[in-house]
Amino acid sequence: MITRRKFVKQTLQAAAGSSLLLSSMQACKPRTIAGSMQGPNAALGHKLRAMQFDPPSENIHTSVVIVGGGVAGLSAARYLKRATNDFILLELGDDTGGNSIGGSNAAGAYPWGAHYLPLPGNNDPELMAFLQDAQVITGYENDLPVYNEYYLCFDPKERLYINHYWQDGIIPHEGIGIKDREQIERFLAMMNDFRQQLDADGREAFAIPVDCSSQDAKYRQLDAISMETFLQNNGFTSPYLHWYVNYCCADDYGSSLTETSAWAGIHYFASRKGKAANASYDSVLTWPEGNYWLVKQLRKNIASHIYTGALAYHIEPTNTGVDILYYDAVKKQTIKISAQTAIVATPQFVNQRMLPGKINRSLDYTRFEYAPWMVANITLSASLEERKGEQLCWDNVIYGSDAVGYVNASHQLISFVPEQNIITYYKPLLGKDIRAIRQQAYQRNWNEWKDIILKDLQQPHPRIEQYIERMDIWVWGHGMIKPSPGFIWSADRKNAAAPVGEKIFFAHSDLSGISIFEHAFYHGHTAARQALNALLTARSIL
Repeated sequence: MITRRKFVKQTLQAAAGSSLLLSSMQACKPRTIAGSMQGPNAALGHKLRAMQFDPPSENIHTSVVIVGGGVAGLSAARYLKRATNDFILLELGDDTGGNSIGGSNAAGAYPWGAHYLPLPGNNDPELMAFLQDAQVITGYENDLPVYNEYYLCFDPKERLYINHYWQDGIIPHEGIGIKDREQIERFLAMMNDFRQQLDADGREAFAIPVDCSSQDAKYRQLDAISMETFLQNNGFTSPYLHWYVNYCCADDYGSSLTETSAWAGIHYFASRKGKAANASYDSVLTWPEGNYWLVKQLRKNIASHIYTGALAYHIEPTNTGVDILYYDAVKKQTIKISAQTAIVATPQFVNQRMLPGKINRSLDYTRFEYAPWMVANITLSASLEERKGEQLCWDNVIYGSDAVGYVNASHQLISFVPEQNIITYYKPLLGKDIRAIRQQAYQRNWNEWKDIILKDLQQPHPRIEQYIERMDIWVWGHGMIKPSPGFIWSADRKNAAAPVGEKIFFAHSDLSGISIFEHAFYHGHTAARQALNALLTARSIL
């Protein structure tokens, strides 16, 4: 209910003027906005399609090769480092991190992809150990982790622009009807019930990693329908609720209600069970550069093992191990690596091209669909200050938008208030025809993307264009795996994780069907452990 005092306050705020004031309070003329189009090394990556490479000019020998320097590959490398120095990590790009990379300019650091880590549960001790090594966990009290207060998201955490007003929190509640509120409350209660459910064997109904979840048919059958069908089957008709759940699916999966498995949709709400001495289960950990901060912690002590600008294009088991051919973009030559084992930490659409057809992996590669995204880092001449409702938060979402809002990259700074501010704008490119959407995204130029972004941001911030200094745009053609109906519990997903001859092991978040940091990390150290076991077995036989 809105009290009289709150109503008067909101009325005065709305009448105070523009929804966007900047701390400089200067009247600015429209400026020429600088900017750039960025993204993964598409030119080098597309050489994998042509497969036109010279014979190798040299041969390197090592125990383990890791192909792919995303979170999964780095997690594998970190695990291997404790047992051996005899490994190489090949990364196509100029930097490691996959869709968790970040950047910086004179105004500060910012993410280019994943920007937070929800409070982890206790299903992956290796992850908790890593967070303790990185001083994200500073100790334990009564067997509960104590998280570094500088890394827990500061208040105010999130807000939603709805009905021309910034409300606190992302779940719609300002200016909506009683029936809509009742449906939202009933839905959240149902999701909380799923969050606490255990099966007869004591397994969580929905867990992270996915493979720790219950195998019971009553849960797995939810994967056969879409999240939209689940809402309809349970009498949820509120457009506000449908928008909110669609936002959640788009935010975590890059897919809409109709394109998201109901199992995955419920997993979004029901899988978070982290416990801490100083934080609630729904807390998040974040940094100005997002999860790139975690990437930098993962690659500590392994820099000498990383080869960037390295396009692996052929991986094949041999009688003695595995041969890997890669193109060195700096030397402009092909190099052969003879290894005992390999960890392939790349998505399946890449694996399909690197692995020869004679290797039968018993999976349908077309089942692995990847959502395209556009991310923009926008440098403003000053920090945003709001007059219509809740002040600038870490996460800022616009109701009705097909984007998922923007993150204030400066939110976690405590030492000073920068003269400039950076916001990171996220837009999943939704739709069923992924290939056409991806091509359209690549074909758009910077001005076209700029106009799309401005049209959205001008809803709550009519004058924002006057204060934008730079707009740098990144298109992820294959941003994350989509958990389409029927995929999570399919044989294809399961078979994608199966090793080839105990010589080639796989690690990527798409093996879980959900692209989050925890899954990539889990598959990385799992594959590394498998590779080390294979090495020990081979040496004991010799």
